[in-house]
Amino acid sequence: MTRVLLVHDASLLRAALAERIAREPDLDVFHTVWSRAAALARTLRPDIYAVDLDSTDTYGIAPLGELPVREPCAKRGGARCDGGALLVLTAANRPGPLRRAVEAHALGYVDTAGTPEQLITAIRQVARGERFIDESLGFGFLRAAQMPLTQRELSVLTLAAEGATIADIARRLHLSNGTVRNYMAAITRKTGARNRVDAIRISQGEGWL
Repeated sequence: MTRVLLVHDASLLRAALAERIAREPDLDVFHTVWSRAAALARTLRPDIYAVDLDSTDTYGIAPLGELPVREPCAKRGGARCDGGALLVLTAANRPGPLRRAVEAHALGYVDTAGTPEQLITAIRQVARGERFIDESLGFGFLRAAQMPLTQRELSVLTLAAEGATIADIARRLHLSNGTVRNYMAAITRKTGARNRVDAIRISQGEGWL
């Protein structure tokens, strides 16, 4: 039996997906919102995290780092260390979240435009330790690789897009005000923007946020 923790902030969609997955005799599914995911993960110790990359409680950024995700383990010759395998639900026009998933060592990538059956196939494949990537996400991976912004810069810009001040961003990310200003200057330069507002507009248009 494969234990699956489904994380999605859209309650109706999450419940519908969980109900469909629960019909499979080899899958044991639990579901929750992002704000409760880390605590539930520590209790359940799931084999698979099937997570949506949008979060309504953390400024639009899914807190993947809070989950005890299985990562490549050099001391085991490339085997994967303890923890649940990460499978993400994302879209090709969102290269920013897609890149964050890659950096979080996701093993499975499912297009949100796909079917529940496709998600179930991906869950089983990832449970076997095999990578699953929807063909429709290929262009998204290409765009993610071409993104000029780092993960930290994306975090800063995401908060800025929510209307946070320099001081707010510094407090939330545990940085100094000067460091945040330096990040904003780098973001403006890398995006070719005229100012902060223009950088947000460009980044949202490219699907980085």
